Amino acid sequence: LQLPALPVREARPERSPGLGRAAQLIPGPAPLRAPRKTPAVGVGYACNVSSTAQESFLPRLQVALHLCEKNELKEDDSLCRQAQTSGTFYLFHNLSPFLQKVGKKYLVPQLSAAETRQILEKLQEAKQWLEKSVLIGCSDEHRPRFALDLGALDKSVIESELQGSFTDLRKALFVVDEKDSPLLASAQSLLRWHDSHQYCSKTGQPTEKNPAGSKRVCHASGITYYPQMSPVVITLVSDGSRCLLARQPSFPPGMFTALSGFCDMGENVEEAVRREVAEEVGLEVESLRYSASQHWPFPRSSLMIACHALVGAQRAEISMDTLELEEARWFGLEEIVEGLKRAPSSSKQDNGSFLPWFPPKQAIAHQLIHEWLQQQTAQTA
Repeated sequence: LQLPALPVREARPERSPGLGRAAQLIPGPAPLRAPRKTPAVGVGYACNVSSTAQESFLPRLQVALHLCEKNELKEDDSLCRQAQTSGTFYLFHNLSPFLQKVGKKYLVPQLSAAETRQILEKLQEAKQWLEKSVLIGCSDEHRPRFALDLGALDKSVIESELQGSFTDLRKALFVVDEKDSPLLASAQSLLRWHDSHQYCSKTGQPTEKNPAGSKRVCHASGITYYPQMSPVVITLVSDGSRCLLARQPSFPPGMFTALSGFCDMGENVEEAVRREVAEEVGLEVESLRYSASQHWPFPRSSLMIACHALVGAQRAEISMDTLELEEARWFGLEEIVEGLKRAPSSSKQDNGSFLPWFPPKQAIAHQLIHEWLQQQTAQTA
């Protein structure tokens, strides 16, 4: 069931200039701002510019890139179109990122605009595809980064030309360098959002994205749609000396992780944690504390809010929801130590059963488990 997008009725107030560069670079949903006045530049400026106009325009572009003001590029269509000619591109095909394997490493190539255009021209496509790209940030060298999904084009030709392969994101996130994982996750989420919001939920008319891909507009109704994430609580439950981990039938064999679930409408984080723990394993949370958060691209872009929850040791009998979970049980300190060391490939035993293993360090569930281990180790020291 495809849920309709919710129209945004009001824009958020302008962000205080005191937040500075670092705040502007935090990945996440696009801030809702009142639209700025469009610069005094013709519509076809990026396609056909006189040398005089270009000379006056380029300093503005350089300033924007030097400050790496992603928001400036998101709101100034002319600047963003110009940035597409000098930025780098991450390629996707039906939401699968393009990777290159070099030895045992998987790399995420960044193609220049010229290299991307060269590939597209071989497929008799060029400008119209570059315009479908979305802005996903800026590099440390202040170079804009874009993501582009080429799902309608021949995958084999692209893979052969660039000597790599389009890889399912669930695998890609855990084989690429740690610094690339969040970028691929946010890129895929934004591309997926555009793919599923091509029509207005009120009028049924096509929506149009801005050059940066930070919003879509229905010109028939005047509604502006902004990318959104769904809040999800992920909770590591402890009774003081053990922690509770569970698995669903769809998980890889042997993998256990923390409990998680979407926040219901109107719930705060504390209420969502208490409800999810009660529903899934029948335990009553006595206290909880926040740990961290992480964007997660599945199932359709989630904000994972990680918490530790404590239940009474005398009331720690699990009553599992069998519709949600396949197994849920308590793990002691030694089991957690061994499970963190264990690779999925070494989990299977001779009798066909699987020893427990836990999500890799890129996942926030791993962080929760590691924090619990550190706390237990400190208490027993």
